[in-house]
Amino acid sequence: QVQLVESGGGLVQPGGSLRLSCEASGFSLAFYAVGWFRQVPGKEREGVSCITSVTDGSTHYADSAKGRFTISRDIAKNTVYLQMNSLEPEDTAVYYCAANYGCYLLPGGYEYWGQGTQVTVSS
Repeated sequence: QVQLVESGGGLVQPGGSLRLSCEASGFSLAFYAVGWFRQVPGKEREGVSCITSVTDGSTHYADSAKGRFTISRDIAKNTVYLQMNSLEPEDTAVYYCAANYGCYLLPGGYEYWGQGTQVTVSS
Protein backbone atom coordinates (compact mmCIF):
# COMPACT_ATOMS: atom_id res chain seq x y z
CA GLN A 1 0.00 0.00 0.00
CA VAL A 2 1.41 3.37 -1.04
CA GLN A 3 1.49 5.73 1.87
CA LEU A 4 3.14 8.92 3.11
CA VAL A 5 3.16 9.62 6.83
CA GLU A 6 4.20 12.94 8.33
CA SER A 7 5.43 13.31 11.89
CA GLY A 8 7.32 15.77 14.04
CA GLY A 9 4.74 18.51 14.42
CA GLY A 10 3.86 20.04 17.75
CA LEU A 11 3.81 23.18 19.83
CA VAL A 12 6.92 25.35 19.84
CA GLN A 13 7.70 28.84 21.04
CA PRO A 14 8.59 31.62 18.60
CA GLY A 15 12.22 31.32 17.61
CA GLY A 16 12.21 27.58 18.19
CA SER A 17 12.81 24.68 15.82
CA LEU A 18 11.05 21.57 14.65
CA ARG A 19 11.98 18.82 12.24
CA LEU A 20 9.18 17.30 10.25
CA SER A 21 9.51 13.84 8.73
CA CYS A 22 7.76 12.38 5.71
CA GLU A 23 8.19 8.62 5.57
CA ALA A 24 7.05 6.62 2.58
CA SER A 25 5.92 3.03 2.42
CA GLY A 26 4.98 0.95 -0.57
CA PHE A 27 7.28 2.80 -2.97
CA SER A 28 10.77 4.26 -3.12
CA LEU A 29 10.72 7.95 -2.36
CA ALA A 30 14.18 8.36 -3.91
CA PHE A 31 12.75 8.42 -7.43
CA TYR A 32 10.15 11.05 -6.63
CA ALA A 33 10.26 14.75 -6.01
CA VAL A 34 8.83 15.57 -2.60
CA GLY A 35 7.13 18.78 -1.62
CA TRP A 36 6.15 20.23 1.72
CA PHE A 37 2.98 22.30 1.88
CA ARG A 38 1.04 23.98 4.62
CA GLN A 39 -2.50 25.08 5.13
CA VAL A 40 -4.43 27.13 7.65
CA PRO A 41 -8.22 27.10 7.91
CA GLY A 42 -9.86 29.30 5.31
CA LYS A 43 -6.75 29.62 3.18
CA GLU A 44 -5.38 27.75 0.22
CA ARG A 45 -2.66 25.19 0.63
CA GLU A 46 0.70 26.82 -0.06
CA GLY A 47 4.04 25.37 -1.05
CA VAL A 48 6.90 25.62 1.39
CA SER A 49 9.71 23.62 -0.16
CA CYS A 50 10.45 20.77 -2.51
CA ILE A 51 13.34 18.51 -3.37
CA THR A 52 13.84 16.76 -6.67
CA SER A 53 14.56 13.06 -7.02
CA VAL A 54 17.99 11.65 -6.30
CA THR A 55 18.95 11.96 -9.96
CA ASP A 56 19.14 15.73 -9.41
CA GLY A 57 18.71 16.51 -5.72
CA SER A 58 18.08 20.21 -6.11
CA THR A 59 15.95 22.05 -3.59
CA HIS A 60 13.51 24.93 -3.84
CA TYR A 61 11.96 27.17 -1.22
CA ALA A 62 9.13 29.61 -0.95
CA ASP A 63 10.25 33.11 0.02
CA SER A 64 8.74 32.59 3.46
CA ALA A 65 10.98 29.58 4.04
CA LYS A 66 14.29 30.76 2.59
CA GLY A 67 17.04 31.01 5.16
CA ARG A 68 14.97 29.31 7.87
CA PHE A 69 13.85 25.93 6.51
CA THR A 70 15.95 23.14 5.03
CA ILE A 71 14.63 20.16 3.11
CA SER A 72 16.65 16.96 2.89
CA ARG A 73 16.21 13.25 2.32
CA ASP A 74 17.53 10.04 3.82
CA ILE A 75 17.41 7.40 1.11
CA ALA A 76 18.02 4.50 3.48
CA LYS A 77 15.09 5.54 5.66
CA ASN A 78 12.88 6.38 2.67
CA THR A 79 12.20 9.68 4.38
CA VAL A 80 12.28 13.38 3.56
CA TYR A 81 12.76 15.95 6.29
CA LEU A 82 11.89 19.59 6.72
CA GLN A 83 14.07 21.29 9.30
CA MET A 84 12.36 24.46 10.44
CA ASN A 85 14.30 27.04 12.44
CA SER A 86 13.45 30.51 13.72
CA LEU A 87 9.79 29.63 13.70
CA GLU A 88 7.24 32.43 13.80
CA PRO A 89 3.55 32.42 14.74
CA GLU A 90 2.80 32.88 11.04
CA ASP A 91 4.24 29.41 10.44
CA THR A 92 1.36 27.86 12.35
CA ALA A 93 -0.45 25.46 10.00
CA VAL A 94 -1.03 21.85 9.13
CA TYR A 95 1.99 20.68 7.17
CA TYR A 96 1.65 18.09 4.43
CA CYS A 97 4.17 16.24 2.32
CA ALA A 98 3.46 15.06 -1.18
CA ALA A 99 5.31 13.06 -3.83
CA ASN A 100 5.38 13.68 -7.54
CA TYR A 101 7.67 13.32 -10.51
CA GLY A 102 8.21 17.06 -10.67
CA CYS A 103 9.27 19.51 -8.00
CA TYR A 104 6.65 22.24 -7.79
CA LEU A 105 5.60 24.65 -5.07
CA LEU A 106 2.02 24.44 -6.29
CA PRO A 107 -0.06 21.59 -4.86
CA GLY A 108 -1.81 20.60 -8.07
CA GLY A 109 -0.51 17.49 -9.76
CA TYR A 110 1.06 15.79 -6.78
CA GLU A 111 0.26 12.10 -6.88
CA TYR A 112 0.60 11.06 -3.25
CA TRP A 113 -0.22 13.01 -0.10
CA GLY A 114 0.23 12.43 3.60
CA GLN A 115 -2.39 13.12 6.22
CA GLY A 116 -0.69 16.19 7.67
CA THR A 117 0.91 17.17 10.96
CA GLN A 118 -0.02 20.21 13.02
CA VAL A 119 2.62 22.84 13.75
CA THR A 120 1.71 25.52 16.29
CA VAL A 121 4.08 28.36 17.06
CA SER A 122 2.96 30.22 20.14
CA SER A 123 4.26 31.55 23.43
